[in-house]
Amino acid sequence: MPIAIGVDVGGTKVLAVAVDPTRPTEILAERRVPTPVGDATKILEAIGGAARVVSDDLVAIGRAPEVVGIGIPGLVDTDGRLRAAPNLSGLVGVEIPPRLRELVPYPVVVDNDANCALWAEVCVGAGLGARDAVLVTLGTGIGGALVNDAVLRHGVHGFAGEPGHMVVDPSGPACPCGRKGCWERYASGSGLGMLARRAAEGGRVPAVLELAGGDVSAVDGEHLIAAARAGHPGAGAVLDEFAWWLALGIANLVNVLDPELILIGGGLADESDLFLPRTREELGRMALGASARTGTRVEVATLGSRAGAIGAALLATRVAQRGSTPG
Repeated sequence: MPIAIGVDVGGTKVLAVAVDPTRPTEILAERRVPTPVGDATKILEAIGGAARVVSDDLVAIGRAPEVVGIGIPGLVDTDGRLRAAPNLSGLVGVEIPPRLRELVPYPVVVDNDANCALWAEVCVGAGLGARDAVLVTLGTGIGGALVNDAVLRHGVHGFAGEPGHMVVDPSGPACPCGRKGCWERYASGSGLGMLARRAAEGGRVPAVLELAGGDVSAVDGEHLIAAARAGHPGAGAVLDEFAWWLALGIANLVNVLDPELILIGGGLADESDLFLPRTREELGRMALGASARTGTRVEVATLGSRAGAIGAALLATRVAQRGSTPG
């Protein structure tokens, strides 16, 4: 199978890796660069530059890539055009594959970053063998992806898999998407920070407020996690609240999709021991017919920060072989 380069584009960094699709967890070459702030040209040059460095490293060891996969956060249509992206506004409206072909001499395949991460997990990670799986990524917001009957689902426009913008409280806090009460306002990293600030304002987490220097506006999720790990009970109560909101959204996904596996990824997955047991417990009360859903599991993704890049490489290889949409 052809060697592939996978690039995961985030709001702060661009990660490029080269993999042999028969052993994709063995990284052959890797490059990380900051994501530029600015127009499409600067961002595309960073992506292309990282891919070229990895390609040169491959050539130096007697290998050569044949295809490049790009994972982008936001709504990516079926032509590889980014239609909406809160953290990469400079790329919105750009048809990325032809622009990148000017920078790298290989076929380019573009998909949503969570789609890429889930594909990696079901191929070689925690979802190995699962035919019906959902990925929920807990970062600044909430991303997601869906594999159904072993097929990565994109929807008619390519936009499937945005559970963070399910409205769970119509009178809730404003979301950057323009609506109120989206799930990610409560169950993401920024949501955890909001819950912590509310608790600090109410005097329920003095240890958290102390860690923030006594400034309620400075309280964030990291302060809360540190206090919880130090055993402060007020912090644990806020994490229980966070777990409830996380379970609420997962229950909605379970009711609609009936997956065998829900994977939790993103930066907060590293702290999942603090909230996931309670989330599973609450899910058992919230999901319709929960006692009959004996085949549904909630687990933590295992491929970490490289999942998106590995999955982008695997999807690009699949498209190159089939000449069709990923999945």
